[in-house]
Amino acid sequence: MEKRLFTSECVTNGHPDKVADSISDAILDACLAQDPNSRVACETMVTTNFCLICGEITTKAVVDYKEVAREAIRKIGYVYPGDEFDADTVEIQCRIHTQSADIALGTNDEVGGAGDQGMMFGGACTQTPELMPLPVALARALANRLTQCVHSTDLLRPDGKTQVSVEYDEDGKVIGIDTVVVSIMHSADFEMSELRKFVREGVIAPVLEQYGFDIEKVNHIHINPTGNFVIGGPNGDTGLTGRKIIVDTYGGYFSHGGGAFSGKDPTKVDRSAAYMARYMAKNLVAAGLAEQVQVQLAYAIGVAQPVSVRVESYGTGKISDEKMTELLRATVDMTPGGIIRRFNLRRPIYAPTAAYGHFGAPGLPWEQTDIADELKRLAGI
Repeated sequence: MEKRLFTSECVTNGHPDKVADSISDAILDACLAQDPNSRVACETMVTTNFCLICGEITTKAVVDYKEVAREAIRKIGYVYPGDEFDADTVEIQCRIHTQSADIALGTNDEVGGAGDQGMMFGGACTQTPELMPLPVALARALANRLTQCVHSTDLLRPDGKTQVSVEYDEDGKVIGIDTVVVSIMHSADFEMSELRKFVREGVIAPVLEQYGFDIEKVNHIHINPTGNFVIGGPNGDTGLTGRKIIVDTYGGYFSHGGGAFSGKDPTKVDRSAAYMARYMAKNLVAAGLAEQVQVQLAYAIGVAQPVSVRVESYGTGKISDEKMTELLRATVDMTPGGIIRRFNLRRPIYAPTAAYGHFGAPGLPWEQTDIADELKRLAGI
């Protein structure tokens, strides 16, 4: 019988696209820290010794965008001049203007409409304690562990990737881990056999153990499969804000509406409504109403209420999908203003979300399960 595999990937915060996301979210946070009503749509591009910051920002905040970008790059770990991209010498240019007055007409606080049209998805399932799909949870944990190692030795560099293939039975239950792939940028002084041993023992084994798996039972493990990975980061590949949307969400396990998150203030429903969709899906699962849930929201620009709400429980629901949709409508304010108020989103909380995913991490306001009991009560379970 053919194996039923599902694969998800993740990248470290030193991946070029994530460097761009980190700069965009650092600028968003810097604006919100001074002016909670800042309207920000910040896009960043990075390449060899160059960073371009573009977008629309309307704010009363006084922010040195270039210095914010340098500090974000420094925190990631690009501090080696010989690597052709470092915080102190990278050239930075800014091309920023104010938000379109036409868009502002429908999204100001009096109107409270969505900042754009579009659909957003959120998902949750019982495969992990954080109610995330196992493939992306493992890939994300591996990438996080890689970054911890980068900051513990000068033999590693910040750019890296992980990928995990999980085997499922025909009922969708996890059987085991089939394949793990890890690639990490490194100093030319790190001999490949030693690097592979370091990653196997210091990264893969402890992460798998944390989730209850034995590295010896994994069928395939690939560590830096092409060999040397000395040229990397923005020097090896151009990075752009918003190009890792599947890494940011559910690793492809649930749907994605197509809108990126980083650099956008919470009036942009691409970001805030995706957070709400995750919150609602997670609370439905935490309430025991289903083992797996996907929630879709859709909005029209300038209109506050979503034009559609849909719950899909893939046959795992204890009540109908239509009933779960009704419960959410009765329990949660899904307008952009309601979302902002529920999660207190007009504050500088976004930089930590720029890498390792926007969902599943403890402490994020949309990861709370504070309406699970109410949903269970309303469902009569």
